[in-house]
Amino acid sequence: MTEPQQNKDEASKPLIKKCTYCQEMKPLTDFQRRTGRRAGPYSRRGPCRSCRGLAPQERAATSAPSGEETNPSAAPVTQHSLEANTAAHSLQASLPMEAQRPRRKPVTDKARERHRQRVRHLLSRLKPADTRALRLNRNGMIRLRGKTDQGRRWHQEIELDLAMTLVRERMAVIVNPYTVRRLYSNKEFRQYVLKRDRYTCFFCGGYGDTIDHLLPRAKGGHTTPVNCVCACNECNQVKAARDVDEFIESGVPQPSPDDFEAPDNPDASEGPLRT
Repeated sequence: MTEPQQNKDEASKPLIKKCTYCQEMKPLTDFQRRTGRRAGPYSRRGPCRSCRGLAPQERAATSAPSGEETNPSAAPVTQHSLEANTAAHSLQASLPMEAQRPRRKPVTDKARERHRQRVRHLLSRLKPADTRALRLNRNGMIRLRGKTDQGRRWHQEIELDLAMTLVRERMAVIVNPYTVRRLYSNKEFRQYVLKRDRYTCFFCGGYGDTIDHLLPRAKGGHTTPVNCVCACNECNQVKAARDVDEFIESGVPQPSPDDFEAPDNPDASEGPLRT
């Protein structure tokens, strides 16, 4: 059963697929979609999302664990094991979010301030880059290029002030005097900020899964690593276009008891900042 996603008659069961690296049966949503005209609605890539980000050595260790050699002539997955995996994934998907995530501990004012100091320290390590090498092209603009979440390249022309801000705040790098390149796609930037801040809201200290601007975009702020922090949905909505100090002094909403902890092992995201 190499391509179970082609079986469209399995409407009552979640479609699953075997990862080419870890050799595990996983739901179809754990695999990226294939792009192109011939890609159908159930066409997915071979490796799962967790294995795509691993280095070749880590992939080999995942596919062949220590003390167990890979046997190419191993028997195929039986129908019984396939149904067991399908039932396990469907049970996990049917569980509410409260049962899938552990309860969070009460957040104190001291813990919030400690987290804010940690984030400010990380932001201070992003020292401004030198922008004196930038030069205007014949159109009086600077060329900005980057990639979409799907890997497609794009480019546009921006003003010199915006290009200098992106380079200074570590959102772009200088390719040549007339061109700058954006370091992150939208999805990569979101994951970078959330992991950097350990999925912890900068304002209330609860679980956060959104990004907020310290200097609001309405007041001239930009989407850069220096100006963006992790925030929960409630703080993001309540803060709106207010400044950080004004919002904190006015009273930050307290996290509800139904909030959850950030992903396990938050220290794993701690490391050298990508600049």
